[in-house]
Formats: sequence, C-alpha cells, structure tokens
Amino acid sequence: MKWISGFLGMAFVAVMFFSCSQQVREATQEKAGTIIIGNKSGDDLYFLDRSTGEILAVLPTGVEPHEVEVSDDGRYVVVCNYGNREYPGHTLSVYDVAQAELVRTIDLGEHTRPHGMDWMDGSGKMLVTTEGSQSLLVVDVENGLVLQALPTDQEVSHMVAVTPDHKHAFVSSIRTGNVTVFDLETGELLEQLYSGTGAEGIAVTPKGHEVWVTNRGENTLAVFDTKTFERLATLECGDFPIRCKFSPDGSLFVVSNARSGDVAVFDAVERNLLARVKMTPPVPEEEDPERYFADFEGTSVPIGLVVPDNRFAYVANTRSDAVTVISLETFEILEHFAAGKEPDGINFSPLMPANRE
Repeated sequence: MKWISGFLGMAFVAVMFFSCSQQVREATQEKAGTIIIGNKSGDDLYFLDRSTGEILAVLPTGVEPHEVEVSDDGRYVVVCNYGNREYPGHTLSVYDVAQAELVRTIDLGEHTRPHGMDWMDGSGKMLVTTEGSQSLLVVDVENGLVLQALPTDQEVSHMVAVTPDHKHAFVSSIRTGNVTVFDLETGELLEQLYSGTGAEGIAVTPKGHEVWVTNRGENTLAVFDTKTFERLATLECGDFPIRCKFSPDGSLFVVSNARSGDVAVFDAVERNLLARVKMTPPVPEEEDPERYFADFEGTSVPIGLVVPDNRFAYVANTRSDAVTVISLETFEILEHFAAGKEPDGINFSPLMPANRE
C-alpha cells in the first residue's frame, strides 16, 4: 500500500516517519488503538495504528468528508459527506472499525451539507448539523433514520456539542457568530448566545458545566455556563482558532489555530494559556489554489484534532497531508504520521481493524 499520497511522494517518507525515542514509543503503546482520519480531497478514510502510524486500511467515503465521529464503545465511526461547491452532500457513511468496512449509508434527504456531529452516548443516536437546511438533526444511526430536525435559524450552523446528560445541545454558526442552544428533551430552541465573529469550534467540559467556543474571525475563545448561559470569560487565542477538544479529565483545553499554524493548550480550570506548539510537518513550496485555506501562507493548516487520553493529542494538518502527535505533558511534538490528501476530521477508537492490509 502506498503510505504517502498526492504531492508528498516517496522523498517525504524519510522526513515524515522519523524515529522517535524508545521512551516515546513505549509511552504511546501504552494506549493502543486506531486514529481515524477523513481526507477531504481524497474522498477517503484512513485507519492508522496509533502507536506506529502504520496505515491499516483506506476506505472510500462520499464527496469531501469533513467531520469524523466514533461511538462511545469504539465500534462504529461515522463520516459526514459534506460535498463540494457544485455538489451539496446529503449523506453519512457508517463504518465498522474492527471489520474496517462500510456498513450503511444514511441519506439525509433535504438536509444538505452535513458537518458537525456528536454522539448521544449509549443511545445509538447522533446529533448532526446541516448547513444547507440550517438544522440540527437527531439521527438513528443503527436504523439509518432522521428522527427529528430542529431549525437553528442561523446561517452556516457548523459544529455541535452536547452535554454529558444529553439534555442540551450547543450549535455554533460561523456566519452569525451565535451559538444556538437546544433543549433536547423538548426540542425547544432556548437561546441564541453571541460568541464572536466566526464562531466555529465548540466543546463541552467533561463534567458538563461549561461550553467553550472558538471565534476564528477575532482569534478568541468564549466560555459560557451551560446552565445559566452566562458568558464567563473571553480569552485570547492564536490566529484563526478552528477546532477544540478537552482532555478527558477536563484539565486541558486544546485548540488548533489554522492560520498561525500552531496548537494552543490552555489550563481549563484557571483559563490561562500554557503553551503554543508550532506544527512542523513540511509544507509544500508550490501553490495549489484548489486547496482549502490556500491563502494561509507558510502554515501546515492544522484543523481537526483528537485527545484520546490526558497525555497525547493528534492533529490533522490539512496542507501537509499529515497528522502530528503532541505530548500534553511536555508540549513537544513527538512525531508525524502520513495521512491522505487534505486531512480534516479526526477521531480515535480503542479498537483496531482485525484484517490489516
């Protein structure tokens, strides 16, 4: 199998797959599993061995997959097929991780350009934002059915985060800068909270008390109380903060900054910046105007990220076609793994494909 796609070529192998220390390898191998990446321009899904970066499987998706979500038991991975400029996507692809195979495609009908997703853990249901219909969908993943469509009344309803008790959902809108709040038990739209210009990345703390939002148009983070909806803080961030995740223990908040090409790590309790880690995978010298964020010069364009445990973060660099592994203990880059063309959505499963290529 080819390990590198597109412009990277075989000359890039020596750079990308440098050997990390034995200590790093042993630390990483403490948590086995699979890193799963949706490649927007490759129209495919990569399954990587978390401990080595080895490509275990490559499966086709729909047109331009964006976000990637994994069920709480790690068994299923769902990809939203967003579509391109000419073709508005309207499907979700559902894969079995252990078998590394597509098990069903869910047609969302009139609800086009699906993007943000969040599982309602243990229920078999998923929340999905659809920019085309300005809605938040409740989808029965097992049976492939749209159970409910909740209008957001906002343009470009992009990402969604749900509280641990599954009572409230928060949807960020890039166009308006608002966060739409839903009561999931009644379907009622409760509030429109103004977060900031270009509100996009969004995550709820593991204990469910706060929701944090990245505002890519003004390089800030907004923090809201999930009960009172009061704005608790506004924090400065890097340039074009686009995705965010909490560490499982809730102590850290990790943000990818696409234009400045770094990852910011915040103390989520004290709400202060701990480090900004510059992404270092090689960036192609030639210009490609067809790529997303082609005008972001000199940056690997980090976007998607996943934090499987309290020790490591994995970042998808869409311009470099690579995944960067960061230590959350030392704030150092440990290594890079090759991905497909323009990786974006990224997630983790503790399972691994049984039949490796």
